[in-house]
Amino acid sequence: MNTLNTLRRSFAATIACVALAVPLSSIAAEDKAAQKPQKERVVIQVSDADPQKWNLALNNAKNVQVDLGADKTEVEIVAYGPGIGMLKADAIVANRVEDAVASGVKVVACENTMKSLKISRDDMNRKVEYVAAGVVELMRRQQQGYAYIRP
Repeated sequence: MNTLNTLRRSFAATIACVALAVPLSSIAAEDKAAQKPQKERVVIQVSDADPQKWNLALNNAKNVQVDLGADKTEVEIVAYGPGIGMLKADAIVANRVEDAVASGVKVVACENTMKSLKISRDDMNRKVEYVAAGVVELMRRQQQGYAYIRP
């Protein structure tokens, strides 16, 4: 009977150790993931047709990449309303938009605005990406932890 009790206690102790080891290994994996540096993320709104505002937004994007490192940042510029015109292929800031995209900045145009202004993708800068609704894109990015800037 003593041997049976000893075996039961030993078995129970083994089960307890295994039960504790599984969550501890999960915690260790979570800690390792938490230690991995996350990229700094920023979303910049441009809803004005003013070239100075666009240049300021593009300067902000570049400064974030220079100061924090382009490989350590995610920068997105969202254009809608009157600001959409600066994403046209013939816009004053077209070259700067292309340079920003080449450096890793995501530049997106609001398709709702494009529809209402009868602008087609053929009219747009070839480097631009598209979202259905600019304001929804801004909301989602902020929910995902992006810092929000409106120059």
